[in-house]
Amino acid sequence: MRFYYHPAIKNNFPGLATGLINATGLDKNVDVGLVVEDFFNMARKRLETGQEGGFPEIQAWRQTFSKMGLKPTQYRCASEALLRRFRKEDTLPSLHPLIDLCNAASIAFAIPVAVYDISGISGSLEVCPANGDEIYQTFGGDIEHPREDEIIFRDEDNQVHARRWCNRQSGISAVKQSTDDILIVCEAMHENAINDVSSLITALSAAIEAHWAIPTNITLPGKIGDQ
Repeated sequence: MRFYYHPAIKNNFPGLATGLINATGLDKNVDVGLVVEDFFNMARKRLETGQEGGFPEIQAWRQTFSKMGLKPTQYRCASEALLRRFRKEDTLPSLHPLIDLCNAASIAFAIPVAVYDISGISGSLEVCPANGDEIYQTFGGDIEHPREDEIIFRDEDNQVHARRWCNRQSGISAVKQSTDDILIVCEAMHENAINDVSSLITALSAAIEAHWAIPTNITLPGKIGDQ
């Protein structure tokens, strides 16, 4: 499966840094509790210095959302939403070991981490401005259409796998108990994004290989082509 960006994305957001992980052979019967707690502790230490809204990683996404015409305190990037919840509850809900791991890593690095079940994606996955006729299915099964020029993740069947960039994933390719083949996408915009995304990808890849005993294929920032 090819993952790529529409040329308009790279042109309009030159600071974007993206890392990918692909892995096959996952199952739900894995205990990731210790590494999740390690990531939680990283987030706790970071939050001792101030609230997530002041983190450069979050500030960069807020500026990006404003550039997209979205109110950044109404539509938050995934890592900010998770950090807000974690700051209030000192934990995150357990959903699936891979999701638990990726959510914990996301708050540790303050970088959005999206996990897709590749079986739900038709052909290539493009990050692009929407035409407005694409199909988006919520986690509850409702059907929506993105607004024109909204940045989305779109496959070759015109299905939307994320709306408002890194704000809201779709139920179509959400990780399920039966998920085996996955794609993880980590994106950042801040000044040190390339180094931080590389560190996040490396840490996640190592955790997946250690806990599931499977190889991972990683793509570090700067290695993802345009259309």
